[in-house]
Amino acid sequence: MEKFQTLRSGAVPLPIENVDTDQIIPARFLKATTREGFGQNLFADWRYAADGQPKESFVLNDARYQGQILLAGKNFGCGSSREHAAWALYDAGFKVVISSYFADIFRGNALNTGLLPLQVSDEVLQRLFKQVEQDPQTQFVVDLPSQTLTVPVWEESISFELDPYKKECLINGYDDIDYLVSQKAAIEAYEQHRPWTY
Repeated sequence: MEKFQTLRSGAVPLPIENVDTDQIIPARFLKATTREGFGQNLFADWRYAADGQPKESFVLNDARYQGQILLAGKNFGCGSSREHAAWALYDAGFKVVISSYFADIFRGNALNTGLLPLQVSDEVLQRLFKQVEQDPQTQFVVDLPSQTLTVPVWEESISFELDPYKKECLINGYDDIDYLVSQKAAIEAYEQHRPWTY
């Protein structure tokens, strides 16, 4: 995975609640087994007309909104457990999704993909939507080591929670296997001093 430290970016607002994984990436596009190539079909049924032309009304086709942060409604990533939803978001260029609530399985899949699901309160989420609506060029700073989301125009930083293990994996670009390999010396040292009982 790509290392994640700090991201400064604009945000794409999607103020819709209960966006499920089938809306994020429809089932008919789940034919590949690698993580690449899903981004072009992200939100396909909302993003494209039946003839394949982009719908001007959908936010991903609105040139005013650019960035690697998706500002999403509450209960994002509900529905099925398909990890392709996180793959599609990451493949489309998103590095952070901000919401006031994530489905647990989506949260896990996102973190395993290198996509940061950043949870804020409902109040903060509504303020963020309002800010982006007023100024689509608003920049945000996500600092993973300090676990803060900063809105420079507000001169305000907001703390967020994250599992310490997943934080370390994101900062170092580790998947679960990479993490175990990084602990090889410590594992070997432990084995040398531990009497095996079986």
